[in-house]
Amino acid sequence: MEQLDGGGGTTAHVGRQPIYDRDGAVVAYELLFRAGTDALSAARMDDHATARVLVAAFTEFGLEELTGGKVCFLNVTKSFLTGMLPLPFDYSQAVLEVLASVEVDEQLVAGLTVLSERGFTLAIDHFVCGGPREVLLPLVSYVKVDMLAADEAGVRACVELCRRYPHLQLVAVRLESAESLRLAFELGFDLFQGHILGRPHVGTTAALAPGRLARLRLLAALAADDVDLDEVVALVGQDAGLSMRVLRATNAATFGLNRTVTSVREAIVAMGLNRLRQWVTLMLVSDLTTADHEQLARILVRARLCQLLVDSSEFPGAEGQGDAAYLGGLLSAVADHFAVPVEEIVDGLPLGPELGGALRAGEGPLGAILCAARAYTDPDPDNDHGEPGAIVAAYLSALRWTNGVLGELSQEIPDRAEERLDALAG
Repeated sequence: MEQLDGGGGTTAHVGRQPIYDRDGAVVAYELLFRAGTDALSAARMDDHATARVLVAAFTEFGLEELTGGKVCFLNVTKSFLTGMLPLPFDYSQAVLEVLASVEVDEQLVAGLTVLSERGFTLAIDHFVCGGPREVLLPLVSYVKVDMLAADEAGVRACVELCRRYPHLQLVAVRLESAESLRLAFELGFDLFQGHILGRPHVGTTAALAPGRLARLRLLAALAADDVDLDEVVALVGQDAGLSMRVLRATNAATFGLNRTVTSVREAIVAMGLNRLRQWVTLMLVSDLTTADHEQLARILVRARLCQLLVDSSEFPGAEGQGDAAYLGGLLSAVADHFAVPVEEIVDGLPLGPELGGALRAGEGPLGAILCAARAYTDPDPDNDHGEPGAIVAAYLSALRWTNGVLGELSQEIPDRAEERLDALAG
């Protein structure tokens, strides 16, 4: 699902296969675990695979980008269906698909009952008649029938049984021949999925994975009896990858959100501490890699530098916008880290118009700060920054702050950052 990209970040992959109605229109997509861009099938179907799909779909790609607003089917394991692992998104955003490998027992039935009562839409994958999964039919809305492996008599029996439940929609899957597609139409299936109609397309996006230790510290802070919001905001803000995911997850966490955010604090408040706790838990399950400290240090220095410059006389009009400046610096640094236009990073994030304009076009006092900080932190040693004295002092402070943050997280200060700090101080 995730690969190192060679620049301290990762690459996230999600397989997406279309589902068609009887008129041939795409009405839904099933999102699938993929280990890489050339993977034709899932290499694993466990809790980790499910977690990676959820984290990538909601917090790295953005669900709207993947599905275009259409229905989204997600394969989930028993741990998610029974509440052992969290589902930190709104019930209306996805159909939860019970994998064929999931054992039916009292725990599963109880878990699906709770999810159904909460409003989640459920589906059964690879349903066959006469098995233990018949007990699930009253709880689900979709039944997927395998058209490749089953014989015609078995398929007809499944259709006859399911039609006793008027609320069910039948989905013919693994359609790989014209004959199986014809049979599915003849038997009155509602939806159709298979290679003859559309193979899974693997989407890829850059993802800066949060450091595992930072997430553990954040989870501990969120588990406290009296949660310190300032501490939570600080821990999220100190990790660029986690900040990006929190911003994207804000849309997933607050269904019908009609507001924008200008800081990590506002994103956390909009999401709510309980939902944030669920996402962090899911990320702990999903991630296998950590961000490179040197890369992370450059991003944090840029963000902190922007935050410090709002009170400088060199940039009038930005007073009191420290949090927005920090977020803007972080996002612009992430864009530079992946060598992509900043629009590719910020599009889909719930940013206010002032911060959005500053990032995209350098508009306003925040835009001036972002441009100055970006120019000064340009890694090209031949670039004549022409910086005013205020930036030099703020940069030294930002470097010290970043070294302290990274030192707390890992007891390890990046050597190159320390060397540059000593050189500037001397």
